[in-house]
Amino acid sequence: MIYPSVDEMLQKVDSKYTLVSIASKRARQMREDNKFLIDKPVSHKFVGTALEEFNAKKIQFERMK
Repeated sequence: MIYPSVDEMLQKVDSKYTLVSIASKRARQMREDNKFLIDKPVSHKFVGTALEEFNAKKIQFERMK
């Protein structure tokens, strides 16, 4: 089972591609800085932890015009 649910997170963004972009950028930041915004992530991988942070509303995104 995948946590958090992709369907749940897709309600917060406009497309899967946006979600992938957000998660990959945040995962890259975590790999470089080794700093997390949630205390005890379920996932052991950076992308999974980034998705958990997004689901917990710890990271935001802004659509560029």
